[in-house]
Amino acid sequence: MLHILLSPMTWALLWVAGAWLTWRRARVVWRMALGAAGIAIVLLCTPLGANALIRAVESATPASARCSANDASAPIVVLAGGLQDAPRAADDYIALTPSSWRRLRGAVELWRRGAPVPITIAGGGPFAIGESTVLARLAQDWGVPASLLHAETKSTTTWESAMALRGSLPPRVRVVSSATHLPRARVAFEAAGFAPCLAASDSLYVPMGSVGYFLPQLSAMQKTQIALYEMLGVASYRWRARGGGRGPQAGAGSEGR
Repeated sequence: MLHILLSPMTWALLWVAGAWLTWRRARVVWRMALGAAGIAIVLLCTPLGANALIRAVESATPASARCSANDASAPIVVLAGGLQDAPRAADDYIALTPSSWRRLRGAVELWRRGAPVPITIAGGGPFAIGESTVLARLAQDWGVPASLLHAETKSTTTWESAMALRGSLPPRVRVVSSATHLPRARVAFEAAGFAPCLAASDSLYVPMGSVGYFLPQLSAMQKTQIALYEMLGVASYRWRARGGGRGPQAGAGSEGR
């Protein structure tokens, strides 16, 4: 339901309904407000607006929070990016979302560049076979020894993943996820008592290109939805970390947990 509310398409439909119902008898101020809102919605449906939001989210991770060569001996935690279908077996890799593939690839590449440290893959999901179970099997196929892999299969959100790993890992860990997801992951892991450094597996930001950058596109709408979801997630997790309550559960979506 949350993803529907954050979709620019939902806003566009509401705008059309509002304009149709009120335009004839609306005052000038209301018509100007409707016009400005319409322009904003159209902008967020274009790569220009969507990538501006994505860049704002990803740039929230400061350079000081990113992993460096001094962290080469810290264990790695990779956050699963969701499933697009129920896995039929532990090696049913087609069930993984592209986000899960990219996050694991980033974690394995980071592992290969340093010491042979343990890798913890966090994420259960709604199915009998968890996301992390499938990803752990894929990591073995990519050369990581089974003895260095641990699958955390109970959590269904980033917050739950961080809390589930308390006590099983040292405070300093290298958290691997998509650049868009890292700000929310950082809040969760710090709230769980970790001192994480962050490593981005991939970025959704695309710099300005052809004229298509200024035209509405479905992929841009999806990016806008992801960016707004992560912004809301960061705010929710910060409020929750301060003891404000449970906050909305950030479940598996376009960018995963």
